[in-house]
Amino acid sequence: MLKVVDIECIRKLYFREGWSVRKIARELHHSRKTVRKALVDAGPWKYRLTRPRPSPKVGAFLELIRQWLAADQHAPRKQRHTARRIYERLRDEHGYQGAESTIRRVVAQVRRELGTPPVEPYFVLSSDPGEMAQVDWGQAKVELAGVPTTVHLFCLRLHYSGVAFVWASVHEKLEAFLEGHVRAFAWLEGVPEKVVYDNLSPVVRKVLQGHEREVCERFVALRSHYLFDSAFTNPAAAHEKGGVENLVGYVRRNALTPVPKVGSMDELNALLLAWCEQERRRRHERWNPERKALRAVPPGTFKPCVVHYLPVNKLSLVTYERNRYSVPTRCIGQVVRAEVYADRLELYDREERVAVHRRATGRGHTELHLEHFLGALARKPYAVTHAAVVRQLPEPYQTLRRHLLKADPSGYREMVQVLLLHREFAPEAVREAVQEAVAAGLFHAEEIRQLLLNRHERHKEAQAGPPRGPSVRVGDPRRYDALLGVGA
Repeated sequence: MLKVVDIECIRKLYFREGWSVRKIARELHHSRKTVRKALVDAGPWKYRLTRPRPSPKVGAFLELIRQWLAADQHAPRKQRHTARRIYERLRDEHGYQGAESTIRRVVAQVRRELGTPPVEPYFVLSSDPGEMAQVDWGQAKVELAGVPTTVHLFCLRLHYSGVAFVWASVHEKLEAFLEGHVRAFAWLEGVPEKVVYDNLSPVVRKVLQGHEREVCERFVALRSHYLFDSAFTNPAAAHEKGGVENLVGYVRRNALTPVPKVGSMDELNALLLAWCEQERRRRHERWNPERKALRAVPPGTFKPCVVHYLPVNKLSLVTYERNRYSVPTRCIGQVVRAEVYADRLELYDREERVAVHRRATGRGHTELHLEHFLGALARKPYAVTHAAVVRQLPEPYQTLRRHLLKADPSGYREMVQVLLLHREFAPEAVREAVQEAVAAGLFHAEEIRQLLLNRHERHKEAQAGPPRGPSVRVGDPRRYDALLGVGA
């Protein structure tokens, strides 16, 4: 095969020097066919096989490769053989000793023979300011209060400007999905016309024909409140919202690398929000027109929660997701309304909110609030000796309880009187007073109550400021001039 410099020489001799094809062939020792080809094509030339290369090492496996690829046509898209997987199976299971490149070439050839559909083309998407946003969930690793934890990232990205909002949750349930929207629209101070989603299981109840979906009522309520339209990608077609798909990896690499060490989810979300602000400033040229095009956030409040009705058992507890939460004992035997948020439960007796609990993670947890049981403890004071709601109280309550029960068989009554101080004073104030009393060797409820009253009086005096003396009217000094006759 001729080199490009040889082709260049032939063309110059013919077109510039006027040599004939015969003379060029004779002088340069090439065939006239080669010379004529150089005059038509300036190269570089590529060698083309007239027949397939022999593959003696892979020939024995050709039919097996064809069987695997034919079976793949009925397998899930993400669980089909790649050329590398075929090479590994042939090597490990059938003793193939050839090169991987040979297998790749054979696999491509067999796929063409089987009529495997070509790679589906994608399109570059475009949108007007405020027209579209995309939403997806992702995951990341963080160190939360010293424990390696997988958190779930709610990601919303405006398509025109690329401005993104990211919020971390401990789960991907419907209530977290709703709260992510509420927080995102509040931060953006606006709502796009349309939001594109995957077929998220908490939201989509049924995939209908085309892009139609049967969705849950709370998502319809969210859409109705914020007045945006929704669209859903085809199943297994995440590329249809590639902007937010790429965002998940971008956040992990830029906002969460190195792995952050945080004390709470609030601290993590503050870190993420600061990163979002930085990214928004960086994209200000496209953000400014998008901000103006967003629809204003509607008035009113949307509660990002799901509602359940839960019966209260004899222990004054309701059960949700295999965890138990206390309510006031007067609710025993009733059904309360639970508004379940991403991080808490709010429990209502008709329209009265009777309890708020942090949402327990995992299963088998019991969340108890002392104030729910004070009335029952007043009626049944002996229960204070072993009631779980008392045993879970922090120090110094446990030191006080042990001292009272050891010093006097009826000391449980005194302990109940101390706990009933929570009806008059704030829980933190009572705890501090109990700590002060135990340190001073005071163990009676009235002594602790007096400490609380003293603290309360000192607080009032501090707020009032220093004492003010009597008010004295200041006279006019010119009156003395008149008495002395000055200036008369």
